[in-house]
Amino acid sequence: MTEKNTQSAENHPPEKKGKKTKKVSVLAVVFAVTLLATLTAVAAGLAWMNVFLTTPPNPSGKSQTFVVTPGQSLNTISQGLKRDGLITDALRFKILTLYKKAATRIKTGEYTLSPAMTPDRILAALLSGRVKLYRFTVPEGLNMFEISVLAETAGFCTSKDFLTLCRDNTFISELNLPDLRLGQTLEGYLYPDTYYFPKNTDCRTVIEKMVQTFETVFTEDWKNRATQMGFSVHDIVTLASIVEKETGKAEERPLIASVFHNRLKRKMRLESDPTVIYNVDDYHGRIRYKHLRRKTPYNTYQIHGLPLGPIANPGALALEAVLYPAKSDYLFFVSKNDTTHQFSTNLRDHNKAVRKYQLGGKSKK
Repeated sequence: MTEKNTQSAENHPPEKKGKKTKKVSVLAVVFAVTLLATLTAVAAGLAWMNVFLTTPPNPSGKSQTFVVTPGQSLNTISQGLKRDGLITDALRFKILTLYKKAATRIKTGEYTLSPAMTPDRILAALLSGRVKLYRFTVPEGLNMFEISVLAETAGFCTSKDFLTLCRDNTFISELNLPDLRLGQTLEGYLYPDTYYFPKNTDCRTVIEKMVQTFETVFTEDWKNRATQMGFSVHDIVTLASIVEKETGKAEERPLIASVFHNRLKRKMRLESDPTVIYNVDDYHGRIRYKHLRRKTPYNTYQIHGLPLGPIANPGALALEAVLYPAKSDYLFFVSKNDTTHQFSTNLRDHNKAVRKYQLGGKSKK
């Protein structure tokens, strides 16, 4: 029995080790070839991208303007860059942008770019937000109607839309101007200055910036000073707007302010000509008696105290003049027609000055 079993074992065919080894070798070759192909493809892809990243389209190209508008897709931006000759391949620019997870971080605005820049620098510029800025200058003493025209000319929005925002109670409340009551406008708080805004800036942003600048200029010390004088910030802005309209001479502002303070203390009407013509349609360069007699919340020939609100947007010097007026006993002033004024402490002297400077020395009939 043992012999028979032994013979049977000896007659069993041996395993085919050579075939298995050959199969493993084939798999190894396939894997190696696949890996080599993959590495070659990756290397080729990296080289393909590297050439794109490091090679500007035109090393001697001139700078030009490229605009990214709100809501533009990455595809539109990439195609625009390709169209303008700022990159050579829109697809590779999209790959670069997506790789850097920057598709949603491109800032809108107007950029100064050049074909001499590499795509990487182009993308960095679009992410930086360093857009081309446009100067927007608002002189002291303009009212909101005049500023709205400047805003429309600058392309921010229509004059009508600008004024609508200046009267919008919801928008005004968001600006946190504590002294403004319901129904009042932003007149007086559109601080006159030179601003710089990118293309396509809207009026809301412009107005917010002007009001923020006002709040920066009107410091806590000034607010405390107003309180000490018995005035609100709104009162100071209102009176400063009148001072701003009465004179363009910086050295005269404290004197003009002193006249109005003195008249307020004596409960005299302010009788300021600029308040007469605020927001009237029939003023054409000359104040007439019908204007003086017209009862409006701003006409200080008809009302006592301050008008309903500012009549213009004063600068820092006018605000400071009202907060720190000159010490004087003056109650009157009249233009000398040379941008300066003659000041008087009494009506008799004032009437003499009026005859001299306004009536050519003739008696008033």
